[in-house]
Formats: sequence, structure tokens, C-alpha cells
Amino acid sequence: MPRQADPELEQRILDAACRLWGRGGEKALTMRAVAKAACTTTPTIYERYRDREDILRALRLKTRDELFSAIRGSHTLRHACERYLQFALRHPHAYGVLFDGVARPPSLHEPWPSFNFFRNRLAERLGGTPREYTRLMLSLWSLMHGTALLIIDGDFTGRLRTQMIHACLDAFEALVREKGLIGRVRSGPAWPAGLVLGEGSDSKIFLRRRKRQRVN
Repeated sequence: MPRQADPELEQRILDAACRLWGRGGEKALTMRAVAKAACTTTPTIYERYRDREDILRALRLKTRDELFSAIRGSHTLRHACERYLQFALRHPHAYGVLFDGVARPPSLHEPWPSFNFFRNRLAERLGGTPREYTRLMLSLWSLMHGTALLIIDGDFTGRLRTQMIHACLDAFEALVREKGLIGRVRSGPAWPAGLVLGEGSDSKIFLRRRKRQRVN
């Protein structure tokens, strides 16, 4: 009889890759190690993924979808922030993979659905277009991401963990509320028109460097 496909194999591979990355980063994530951790063979891994980067990409896209699913039903921005933190703390290894090299290709040129979800909600609440809130979203993202990593890496538990989460939620809401009160005042230069984030293939961050390379 022909061997039947294992419906859980893909999930086992990605879960194994996630655990290995959490233990030792990219150095620990070899195709042989993934095969062993997923209880399969190295040729089987290669049948599904070209290389380690292909596995990481699949894991990133899967985690992005799961994070978006976790926040998309949020009733308020504060509620979305809370769900974001809950997801990060429940899936620390996958969350770490998601943001490793996030501002470099190929991650840069992949859609960032959660980032866009927050920007859209900011525009709904404060007026204007989502792209006008990219800079504010970077502040909020830094706040959420920093809180999540501090709790994860610092092994915060109990009351301290609870206080950290609520401190982040309060600061998140204060930033949004203040932005609504003071309008679009900001320090430094205006947001560059060619700097686009979170929008898949339209995302651009190295535009100036590429121009310099063409000139030289």
C-alpha cells in the first residue's frame, strides 16, 4: 500500500524550527536538526523547503497570520494592544523569529497585516489616512515589542509581569490620546515619501542607498 501523507507534518516541521531557533538562533536551525526534531528525515524536509531561509519564511508568514487573527477582532486599540502582548508572551519563540531582521528583505517586502491593522484603527479614531500614522505606529510598536521582549527575556512573572503589561497598556493609550490632542506635531524631518512600511512589495526603506549605488 502507498504511504499516506502525514497531515501534521508541516506543522511539526515549523514547530521544530521554532523551538530550535529559540534555543540557538540560526546556527541551531539546520535542515538535519529540523528533521530530527520533527521526527522525520532530511530528504523529507527538502521535499517541502529549499533551505533554512525557506523554512524561516514559512514560519514568519504563519506567525504573522496567527498574530493578525489574534488582534483582528479587537474592539478598541487598547484591546488590540493587550491581545498583541498576550500572543507574544504565549508564543515567544515564534514571535522572536517574526521580528528577526524584520526591516531587511525578504521580511521587509512581505505584508505586515498587524502593523496595518493598527494604522487603520488609528486613522479611524484620529482621522486622516493610515499612512499618516506610520511614525506614531513605530512608537506604539516599539512600546509593545519592548514590553514583550523585556517580559520574555527578563522572565517576569506574577505581579511584576501584570504591572508591566498594564504599564504598557496605559502608555499605549496615552500616546494615542496625546496624538489626537496635539495633532500631527513631530520633531525632526517630515516622513519621507519613499519610506513605506508594512505594504508588501511596495515597502521601501533602502531607497536612498540604492540611488547612491546607481549614481556610483
